[in-house]
Amino acid sequence: MQGGGDRARESSEGREEGKVVFAVARSAETPLVTSMKLHVLPSGPIQTVGYLLTAPERGEAVLIDAPGEILGEIEPILTREKCRLTELWLTHGHWDHTQDAAKVVRATGAKVRAHVADRAMIETPEIMKKFIGEDLGLEPVKVDFWMKQGDRFEALGTTVEVRHVPGHCPGNILFYLAAAGAAFVGDALFNRSIGRTDLPGGSFEMLAQSIREQIYTLPDKTTVYPGHGEPTSVGDEKTGNPYVKG
Repeated sequence: MQGGGDRARESSEGREEGKVVFAVARSAETPLVTSMKLHVLPSGPIQTVGYLLTAPERGEAVLIDAPGEILGEIEPILTREKCRLTELWLTHGHWDHTQDAAKVVRATGAKVRAHVADRAMIETPEIMKKFIGEDLGLEPVKVDFWMKQGDRFEALGTTVEVRHVPGHCPGNILFYLAAAGAAFVGDALFNRSIGRTDLPGGSFEMLAQSIREQIYTLPDKTTVYPGHGEPTSVGDEKTGNPYVKG
């Protein structure tokens, strides 16, 4: 779930004069590392951003978070680029990031990675009805790999590092691709904002500590891809974020 009010910005930018612009735009894409592309796909009721990483030369792809209706967004991209979705990485267990997860897994057979601290929300999502206020028909998701702080694994020909960033919720993690200079941070940090801390398991003090220790220690040039709104950079947030200074 995103930060309150206008703290989490959204962009309607897309393509300019035939060039792909790197902003939160439906079906936007850009090269990350050799033979890997990023597709930025705001989806679902509150335009949560799902990120599809494709490696056409390998015929593989990875999805980061699964907001509602994203299956219909990724299927034509996978077909066009002749890629098979091999994994789904959940940055955390809030409903807007997992709404289409079960559908994605059924359709693609993708293996799921997430943090065990959000196991209850992922495996028994009906508990979120208390703070959603409505029944969105959420389905449980089977997680194949429970991630923890410092884990490293290979995907799409590059190394991925996992960092635990609690405070927005207990199991928020980021996925850092050093070769691409990219960190997918869920709802921990936004462009000039931070995630909500007033939901169950949230803590401003914990989130601020997590951001300083786990995000602000990445290289300043690292591009930060949040769960809502526009990308930013570690350096920009360290100096300009009004909630957590570096």
